[in-house]
Amino acid sequence: MSDREHEIYDVVGIGFGPSNLSLAIALEEYRDNGRANGAENGRAHDQENEISSLFFERQPTFGWHRNMLLPSATMQISFLKDLATFRNPTSSFSFVAFLHASGRLPQFVNNQDFFPTRQEFHQYLEWAQARVADRIAYGSDVTSIRLLPGAVPELSDRLRLEVADAAGRAGRVVEARNVVVSTGLVPSMPEGTERDERVWHSSEFLEKYRRMNPAELRRVAVVGAGQSAAEITRFLYDELPHAQVSAVIPSYGYSVADDTPFANQIFDPGAVDDYYFGTDQTREAFWRYHRNTNYSVVDDEVIRDLYRRSYDDEVRGVERLQFLNLTRVTGVKRAGVETRVSLQVGPDAEVRELEFDALVCATGYNGMEPAALLGDLDRHCLRDEAGRYRMERDYRIVTDPEMRCGIYLQGGTEHTHGLTSSLLSNIAVRSGEIADSIVARRARRADVR
Repeated sequence: MSDREHEIYDVVGIGFGPSNLSLAIALEEYRDNGRANGAENGRAHDQENEISSLFFERQPTFGWHRNMLLPSATMQISFLKDLATFRNPTSSFSFVAFLHASGRLPQFVNNQDFFPTRQEFHQYLEWAQARVADRIAYGSDVTSIRLLPGAVPELSDRLRLEVADAAGRAGRVVEARNVVVSTGLVPSMPEGTERDERVWHSSEFLEKYRRMNPAELRRVAVVGAGQSAAEITRFLYDELPHAQVSAVIPSYGYSVADDTPFANQIFDPGAVDDYYFGTDQTREAFWRYHRNTNYSVVDDEVIRDLYRRSYDDEVRGVERLQFLNLTRVTGVKRAGVETRVSLQVGPDAEVRELEFDALVCATGYNGMEPAALLGDLDRHCLRDEAGRYRMERDYRIVTDPEMRCGIYLQGGTEHTHGLTSSLLSNIAVRSGEIADSIVARRARRADVR
């Protein structure tokens, strides 16, 4: 039996990307504020009122879309939509605080740009997670969540989590009054297409690309119509001057992302209430009118960059950059180092087979689905008519009334909370609402006792 067998926490987070990092910060600031208030009132801070937390992450170190940290790729949200500012503008965990700590605040201001590079934002995330590192267990995979042995729902205010190490060896067992699941999105590939050393998903792009000899990549293809597809296409065109780069696009060219001020209101914290408490007609209107703020769209600057490269090729009489519009991948076959891709092309659905040295599928992600992780506990989680989890406004799954422990989701709640459910835009407020909910539920339990 592990020495840690009887660890009990108020909150255990599963997965440690930006969402649960933001939650860890919210809990840290709650603790600090409690200590400060206690000091002001001339009394010691009551440690029993602290919210204890621990976060498990499968990766050995922190990393957020590392394989898409392309040179010059920028964030698509303002730097003010960081881990904390919208919840607490005076937070020491803000992006501005990071710039000050890094000695780059004046230079960033002089740059006159709301959108930092993705590499710099990743540096900010790493800086923030280092400050809460004592509550993170990396290389740890939560393999099961269940009620305490012998417990029945009406008595269960704690959950038991079993955790394996990086080698798959079980060993650590902890108990939690609340769990917050944030395991991220799952890469989606075209039907019938499997990943291998020559067929990649965008989520693994830089890692796989760096394993290759660039001289061997003479014909490459990128599938997809969104931001990642366009950025990878631009990157490959610039990095491989000897290669032909084909962009396989299911639409008739790239569509521009709507980032105008009125459309951006869809990402405001208040829009979550409008969606959650809205009618079915209201929710349908959100998606119908505002999908083009985030889904299968590309920043104007990237679109213009690609078009300019294509036009320059035409002027020079070369055809290095090829756009296959209205085209879908219908099959992939491997033949040695070559990848034979079946494509359904154009309005007549002509089927063509082309050979590439590498195929990159920037074909998006499937939503987070925690049912497998929850296991038998899932039967205590209530679902709607479409089989989706019923959610409270505080991002907590609606469970059997007798079950007093909380299961929160950071992601997988688009059907109840709208477009921002898995995005950075509302991350600070969302994590703050979860933290507030956990604190309030703890206070109610204490009152009952």
